[in-house]
Formats: sequence, structure tokens, C-alpha cells
Amino acid sequence: MPYQIEPIGVIRSPYKEKFAVPRQPGLVPSARSEIVLQGDANALEAVRGIEQFSHLWLLFLFDQNLDAGWRPTVRPPRLGGNERIGVFASRATFRPNGIGMSAVELIGVRQQDGNVIIELGGVDLVDGTPIVDIKPYIPYSDSLPHAQGGFASDEPDTLPVQFSEHAESQLTGKHMARQRAVIEEVLAQDPRPAYKKGKVDNKEYAVHLFDYNVRFTISDAGVTVLALR
Repeated sequence: MPYQIEPIGVIRSPYKEKFAVPRQPGLVPSARSEIVLQGDANALEAVRGIEQFSHLWLLFLFDQNLDAGWRPTVRPPRLGGNERIGVFASRATFRPNGIGMSAVELIGVRQQDGNVIIELGGVDLVDGTPIVDIKPYIPYSDSLPHAQGGFASDEPDTLPVQFSEHAESQLTGKHMARQRAVIEEVLAQDPRPAYKKGKVDNKEYAVHLFDYNVRFTISDAGVTVLALR
């Protein structure tokens, strides 16, 4: 029988589009996000004791992909975007039920304008993603030091990032240092399609982070941030 899932909250993050999102949680540690609880879940009693834990599991919906359906095989970026494997051997977004899972850092909890807000670090979710459940991360059972990671055993390589003088001049405000760090950590992951990596690429790219449209290029020397509009 079909089941109905009602979101318990929504994520607020710097990532305004899928192109900007890190491919795994924790790759952009400077980024701060938050869950705004809603409906019956919007109650302080629902998060009582949660601050005992340093990390949480988030269950969420790939809501931007639900209408596209799912695929039995996918092409993971870590395999160059060419080799196909089964969807259940991947973390691809096109899944039978469109459910994702991430382990993220818990920063704190606050109440604002009648909303319970859970502050997080290291989130890899698009702004506006529906959250369907939250569970504490339990180190003794959830951390498995001898587990094998298959084709994703090693951390991804990163690129050096530099800002043009023009881009530096456009980073203003009290959050400038953190915003700069997030932009640098996101672009260091090389958000381009996997087939672009390792090839000559003269294209200028743009990604929406925070309230900026970040324009950048990638060459053998790394990433150059050109401007922030």
C-alpha cells in the first residue's frame, strides 16, 4: 500500500541551485544552514535533548527530481560520468522514492518568530529542500571504521581557488569572511559535470550562492572567481 510522507520542516542553505551543492555532506564545513520546523513538528518539545548530540542524520526529499522519475542505472561523477552502475550502488538523486540522507553537524537550536530552528553545518542540500525526519548520529553504531567505500573510498581531489581584485571588492558586509570561505570551498570541489574534468575548458561558469551570482573559470592553475553579482 502507498504511504504518505509529510515534511516536518524545510532547509535554508546558501545553495540556491543544484549546480552549487557539494556532492557529499561535510565537504564545505564553513557553510551554515538551518532547518525551520513546521506543522506539528514545530515545537520545542520535539527537539528536547537534541543538543546532547554533535551530529544528526537528515532524511529529505529530492523534491526537484521527483517529477523526472527514477532510473535503474546511473553514472556517478566519481566514475567520470561515463560508467553506469545500479542506482542502489550510488547516492544518485533519481531514486524510486526520491529520499536522501545526510549526516550533518549540529550547531544549536533557537526559537524565532514562533519557529523552532535547528542550526547546522556541513549541509549538502539545496535551499528549500523538504526535511522528512531527523535522527541523532550515534558514533558507536553509525561510525564503522573498517567499512569499504567502493568507488568512493577516497576523498575527492580539490582545486586551488583565487579571487580577482574585482571579486574581492564585491564581498562586503559582516558575513564577508564566512561567505568567502563557503564560495572557496564550494568551487574547490569543481562543480562542473564529471566529463569536463581534466580537459581544456574556456567556458565561464556561474553559480548562485547566498545572494551572489558567482562567475568563475577553471584552468590548469585552478579556479578563478571573476565577479560576484
